[in-house]
Amino acid sequence: MQKKETIIIAIAAVLIVLLGVGVFYFYRQHEEQKQRNADLEELARLDKKEMENEYTQFALQYDELKKSIKDDSLMQQLDREQRRTEELLEELRRVKSNDAAEIARLKKELATVRAVLRTYIYQVDSLQRLNQDLTAERDEARARYSAATTQISSLNTERQNLSEKVAIASQLNATGVSIAPQKKNGKNARRSKDIRRFTVSFTITRNVTAETGNRYVYVRLTKPSNEVINASGTFNYENRALEYSASKVIEYTGQELGVTVYIPADEFLSKGQYTAYIFCDGQMIGSGSTEIKR
Repeated sequence: MQKKETIIIAIAAVLIVLLGVGVFYFYRQHEEQKQRNADLEELARLDKKEMENEYTQFALQYDELKKSIKDDSLMQQLDREQRRTEELLEELRRVKSNDAAEIARLKKELATVRAVLRTYIYQVDSLQRLNQDLTAERDEARARYSAATTQISSLNTERQNLSEKVAIASQLNATGVSIAPQKKNGKNARRSKDIRRFTVSFTITRNVTAETGNRYVYVRLTKPSNEVINASGTFNYENRALEYSASKVIEYTGQELGVTVYIPADEFLSKGQYTAYIFCDGQMIGSGSTEIKR
């Protein structure tokens, strides 16, 4: 009888120990989850603050661009895009930091605003090179932009520390983008009237976190007038269909990879700046330009 009681007591002790271990494990998991949630909430708050500053910055840049042009049609386009940017900023300010769906939507809109603004910056800068130097008013607007950029940079540093706990960047990056205008015989051309094709070369940098395999790379080469040279089709970029000049399938292994594409140019070409934009996986991964002076 005494032996039976001893066995029962031993079993009860083991169950109590197991129960204690289970309670401890559950408590630890609960605390870890609370910490993860707190990190994500803080990241969302910083995301929203950073987005507000970027929208504000973009609105200031539209002011800057409008002060340096006289073209009525272009001015109307800039006004329209500036109003859209300010409306999105007001929407963002009304959104709560924990509204993940709305924050994600406005973040996608921010990427579109950034791409559109970049296009207008290139266009206005080209016009300025052909007409006049920057004015004192534009310098003042750039000073305001610099102040906003400094504030965003400070937020980015704090945000980056938290972002490393959530995701690892895997976007490809193209560097050393060069554009070589060539004659019919393949030699370099110095005059616009002699150009029969362009050679665009670049290097996709090493990224061991990126997915390996075959990728489509699109090259969009534009004239000083912003028209696409040798428009051969379209691809999707931030919910828009963009024309490309040439495409190429590459096999990416995660290591550095050199890429060269050839773009025929059987059309009128003027002097000025020619710019190549490189796209892959729905992202613009690099750009470069060259100046043709005659």
